[in-house]
Amino acid sequence: MDPEVVAAILADGRFALGERGPQPTLELLAEMRAMPPRVPYEPTPPAGVLREERLVPGAPGAPDVPVRIYRPAERADGERAAIVWMHGGGLMAGSYDMDQPFLDALVLATGCVAVSVDYRLAPETPFPGPMDDCYAVLEHVHAAAAALGVDAGRLAVGGSSAGAGLAAACALRARDAGIDLIHQHLIYPMLDDRQLTASSQWDLLAIWPRELNAFAWRCYLGDGYDSGDVPAYAAPARAAELAGLAPAYIHVGGLDGFVHEDVDYAARLLSAGVPTELHVLPLVPHGFDMVAPAAAVTARANALSDAALARVLS
Repeated sequence: MDPEVVAAILADGRFALGERGPQPTLELLAEMRAMPPRVPYEPTPPAGVLREERLVPGAPGAPDVPVRIYRPAERADGERAAIVWMHGGGLMAGSYDMDQPFLDALVLATGCVAVSVDYRLAPETPFPGPMDDCYAVLEHVHAAAAALGVDAGRLAVGGSSAGAGLAAACALRARDAGIDLIHQHLIYPMLDDRQLTASSQWDLLAIWPRELNAFAWRCYLGDGYDSGDVPAYAAPARAAELAGLAPAYIHVGGLDGFVHEDVDYAARLLSAGVPTELHVLPLVPHGFDMVAPAAAVTARANALSDAALARVLS
């Protein structure tokens, strides 16, 4: 493993290298949710960025969805590109506060509008609730683009980990509904509930062990878990047809339990004629950038990701 990442993990103190973690339970999930964020939410935006809290109509019968809209402070002629962003947390934890520093920087760098979704979490809200929340926001941004100062022809989706899986699901659903997206930005996406790949069985460290991954899918899919009847909107790796999807960017660590499902998804996208950029960062596990933000490998990953976003959102 990358020595800078190892040092950061040891200094963090929350994860044990070379040890099996405790069996995931709802009690452990409550502890995870109670952990303070690594980067606290900063309520005052940087100069040049405006933030706005809104409620967006949810799916039929579902509650409204909280969103945070990030936009440049300077007015500009014409409408801007926009990205709907989903946070990580294994479908069971986290909030849209997690991505505030990233989205502030993205808006400053590209001049885009970013809409961050605070979707409901499993197991309290299993599939399709969280995905319905995210897609309802995407539909709203598309339908209300002019009012939001957004170009409806320049919409993207993105996220990290579980959020990237939700973004991939939204890209599938948008294609099926006839909504054209320009990009899907998938940071080490969580795509496959089946855990059939070699990397899904690796025993590496306790940032996201295979037991926790299985527990997360069980919480998200409820009675559908391990049933063989899981729809692609829940687990995008199960999609039979990928043609016609938005161009994709994917990066993942070479020691991430998701690496094989992510590489396979990228290969299938390419085979289906979808322009796809894939990067496998060697010697790093899942969430390496969060636990080791100062590491050289994190800087490389961020530079690749930022450049891809700048090409489509600027």
